[in-house]
Amino acid sequence: MIYFDNSATTYPKPQTVTNAVMTALRKYGANPGRSGHTMSREAGKMVENCRNSAMNMFGVSSADNVVFTLNCTLAINMVIKGLLKRGDHVVTSCLEHNAVMRPLNKLEKEGFITYAKAKVYPCDNEKTLDSFRKAINAKTALIITTHASNVWGIRMPIERIAALGKVYGIPVLVDGAQSAGLVPIDVSKYGIDYLCLAGHKGLYGPMGIGMLITNKGKELNTIIEGGTGTSSMVLCQPKEMPQKFESGTPNLSGICGLKAGMDFVNSIGMDNIFNHENRIVNYLYENMKKIKKLKLYMPCPTPEYFVPLISFNFDDKVSDEVGRYLDANGVEVRTGIHCAPSAHEFMGTQNQGVVRVSPSAFNTVQEADKLLELLRSYSKNS
Repeated sequence: MIYFDNSATTYPKPQTVTNAVMTALRKYGANPGRSGHTMSREAGKMVENCRNSAMNMFGVSSADNVVFTLNCTLAINMVIKGLLKRGDHVVTSCLEHNAVMRPLNKLEKEGFITYAKAKVYPCDNEKTLDSFRKAINAKTALIITTHASNVWGIRMPIERIAALGKVYGIPVLVDGAQSAGLVPIDVSKYGIDYLCLAGHKGLYGPMGIGMLITNKGKELNTIIEGGTGTSSMVLCQPKEMPQKFESGTPNLSGICGLKAGMDFVNSIGMDNIFNHENRIVNYLYENMKKIKKLKLYMPCPTPEYFVPLISFNFDDKVSDEVGRYLDANGVEVRTGIHCAPSAHEFMGTQNQGVVRVSPSAFNTVQEADKLLELLRSYSKNS
């Protein structure tokens, strides 16, 4: 089996990640921060080790400003619903995942907020930035942007969007689900107010763990309250970070796996992983454009403007049909709408969907050759 669906979740995981999860289950089985006994304290140390790793990787000012969540979607919802007030306006991009669009749509339908989608211009950051600027109005209280589209791989100019937010005094949320572990992100240097991350993609951690990284946690209201292991006699939620946002028993095995995943990325080097994936994607692209009936939507993915993934179709074939053919022949890719209808409306592919190929550190050019062989065969016989 050849796995090219790494934008959904990376597979396989590094052996060190599997080992860390198993060790957590065997050795650190107590509830961290809830008891004074040895195993609980050791579990707590493992949580803090992961927090410190995230602090160093993403440039946050304090490890306390790293909040562990169930996933990136929860982190995004925590910001949207913890920050916005009735009458507020939000500016987002036209490429966003439903993790952004569904909460915004719900709040708009309830008459709570309004929002505008700024048009994105691939390979033209000036025009994209101008779109965001023009979408801002006097009531804009939050700017939301993906760092990289999960459908088209388009990289957004997050440093400049964050700078735009500073000019207008508007906080900026960045969805880093598709970029973390591939592209350096420095929260303090870039001026990002809220960075939301998935642990199971480019950070090579297990599913069920994500992060909200912010230097502005005090400005967010909570959407979940409960036990934190601190100030238990007080019925008000703690105001201190990160306990303010970490009610309930944490996913300790997920946190330990995430720490091992970040260590894996650091050991190889983020640039090395990106360059490896980019070589595979460029190799695929140059050969795909020679295949009859195969339609490519974006220019060849260059590092400045794209992360390494390719989405394509065959003429008017529904993408699921192509995916089934590849799956039957041992190659796994993503097809359909990818939980991002806005991104498909952007390119007019909402009815057909697209076939997405996304490599990881573990894929090879030989695997790319197998995929190309199957695509040529499909083109010939379809």
